[in-house]
Amino acid sequence: MRLGKKDGYTQEQMASKLNVARTTYTGYENGNFAPSLETALHIKKILKYNNDDIFLISNDSLTNIKT
Repeated sequence: MRLGKKDGYTQEQMASKLNVARTTYTGYENGNFAPSLETALHIKKILKYNNDDIFLISNDSLTNIKT
């Protein structure tokens, strides 16, 4: 998912804004690994996204939560 593309940011620009390597940012977009909560909130702020745009929780992941 190209998070920044819709807002005109390249992967290199987003990585720079987040102070991470481009390969790290690419990993976020490709779903290879998740950003920290702090980084996810920074992405949200840069792109002016809603929480639902950034934090996706599937029904499958909810069934693994122990109460």
